[in-house]
Amino acid sequence: MTALLRFEDLSKAFFGVHAVEGVSFDVPEGGILGLIGENGAGKSTLMNMVGGVVEPSGGAMLWRGEPYAPRDAADATARGVSFIHQELNLFFNLTVAENLFVDGFPKWHGLIDRGAIRRRAKELMEALDLDVSPDALIEDLSPGERQLVEIAKALHRDAELIIFDEPTTSLTPRETVRLFEVIRRLNAQGKTIIYISHVLGDVAALCTHIAVLRDGKLVETAPAAEFDIPRMIRAMIGRELTGLFPERTSRPTADPVFAVTDLSQPGVLEKVSFEIHRGEILGLFGLMGSGRSELARILFGLDPHTEGVVTIAGQPLSGGPRARIEAGLAFVTEDRRAEGLMMEAPIADNLALVAVDRFARPPLSLIDAEAFDEDTRFVADQVRLKAGNIRRQPAKSLSGGNQQKVVIGKWLMREPQVFILDEPTRGVDVGAKYEIYTLADRLAAGGGAVLFISSEIEELMGVCDRILVMSQGEIVGGFAAPPFEQSAILSMAFRQGA
Repeated sequence: MTALLRFEDLSKAFFGVHAVEGVSFDVPEGGILGLIGENGAGKSTLMNMVGGVVEPSGGAMLWRGEPYAPRDAADATARGVSFIHQELNLFFNLTVAENLFVDGFPKWHGLIDRGAIRRRAKELMEALDLDVSPDALIEDLSPGERQLVEIAKALHRDAELIIFDEPTTSLTPRETVRLFEVIRRLNAQGKTIIYISHVLGDVAALCTHIAVLRDGKLVETAPAAEFDIPRMIRAMIGRELTGLFPERTSRPTADPVFAVTDLSQPGVLEKVSFEIHRGEILGLFGLMGSGRSELARILFGLDPHTEGVVTIAGQPLSGGPRARIEAGLAFVTEDRRAEGLMMEAPIADNLALVAVDRFARPPLSLIDAEAFDEDTRFVADQVRLKAGNIRRQPAKSLSGGNQQKVVIGKWLMREPQVFILDEPTRGVDVGAKYEIYTLADRLAAGGGAVLFISSEIEELMGVCDRILVMSQGEIVGGFAAPPFEQSAILSMAFRQGA
């Protein structure tokens, strides 16, 4: 196949550290290229150079053999590149039609031609089998429908190359199947696709070619038929991964450290009760809309509840997050970028975010810079953070997996008794997942208790001592000990035989 896009010795460095170094390979025209690698491997940086977001430090890109050097994102769009990010680039307060034309509305006698934008939007929705009104607000659509609107924007701009960056992280299985049907249809119409994902089974099923990055360098590229999942993992991490889950070192005790009794909030939770023991990792599974994340927010004091009691070591919790942090509770939110980090601030400042008071020295509460540096570097090493100078490098420059390590690391600074981990491995690669599972085990082995909330049954089965199942705001049942049965967990979530 001929190359639509070619990378020739392409490089990019940030803060003196190479994010991409000497990368050379072809993106076949009319193909679906799977781009894989661990978090921090350079995938996003490479695609940001294609999308005109960052400028290469060295090397070149060629578009059908001609030099390609977009000045900015608008220039890349004009050349035929559309980038569908994990965090969708949509205005939630605008309609579907308005989002499609937001960078250029058709005019009639000097006014926006709303009839024209509705007709064009309807055409694009029909092409994607998306049954929504052009006048529907984005905020009223499901995650899967929003993603199809983003794809409609690419079609409206007549993109030749469409880049999908972790497109399934917020989708239900049914929405994922629908997305893959759309991608295959676009490809059949001649669109070239780059598909970035940590779900290696999806990459194998969807892609025609695969390229693997590791530490900013290309390590392998070949037709997808030559890759199986073990080969992908070996190429990504540079070694055999003997198991997807680490061996457990913690063992639950008989001492309940965290207890929830009859927790209720109308329309959200109904008499939720459970205990977590010291040394235990308790899993919580539920389908989208089951109330898992709402429960986590209520436990941490972010949202109210009308009835029930939450205790740590027998002491009832009250007040908001500050009081619960003081009591020994930690919360790793599912949205690390919006709720877990100060993206513009240095990594070290983020690591110290919930423990900054421990570095204050009397009488003026000035920060002890030496202790600050020593402790933040220690925690960065503990979580195996891949970064440069943590006092200078902003959190936004890190890969998703390394950002998640910073979120977990900031709580390690507090040495809490109870950790709530809400979707802690969402959007991270297989190697980073393994390290997060290891951290969860270490937290429990140190005498803590972990509530591990996930929509991935397999990881709950691999890391947890017990699993509870939520449905429609209630705990509908649970499984006391491994080995767990996936079909039984899923049936309970659907309230079949519960």
